[in-house]
Amino acid sequence: MSAPTIEDLEAQEKRLVLDSFTYDDAWRLGTLLVGLARERQAPVAIDITRGGQQLFHAALPGSTPDNDAWIARKRRVVERWHVSSYLVGSRYRAKGTTFEESSRLDPDTYAAHGGAFPIAVRGAGVVGVVVVSGLPQVEDHALVVEALETFTSGR
Repeated sequence: MSAPTIEDLEAQEKRLVLDSFTYDDAWRLGTLLVGLARERQAPVAIDITRGGQQLFHAALPGSTPDNDAWIARKRRVVERWHVSSYLVGSRYRAKGTTFEESSRLDPDTYAAHGGAFPIAVRGAGVVGVVVVSGLPQVEDHALVVEALETFTSGR
């Protein structure tokens, strides 16, 4: 799987904006992600938050408690920058550096690795975060994007 460009990542975020995001939506998106991950036997943990409240969490076979730590670190990046964790990391790499080297933020608190994506609602901005952890970062990101694309097309 090839890495998306910064332009690809920005286009995904512009395209994947929701009209609303409810508790039931979090359940539907979370179970959709679980279904996709199970089909692939992906050893991931999945997390969805809105307004600081965890609305969905699942850990699939093969995932570990370490995935939960990665979830928290990637989620904080989205909460701070309001863009995907993969886009933040990609922007640093495009400048010839890394997030860890140049952000001046504690890497035990923040991780600009793929897998966390903003839940944006028209007129409200970023209201939450959906995160997958357990695969290589480009695959974590792609799984979240695939689920959001399916979710938005089925609404």
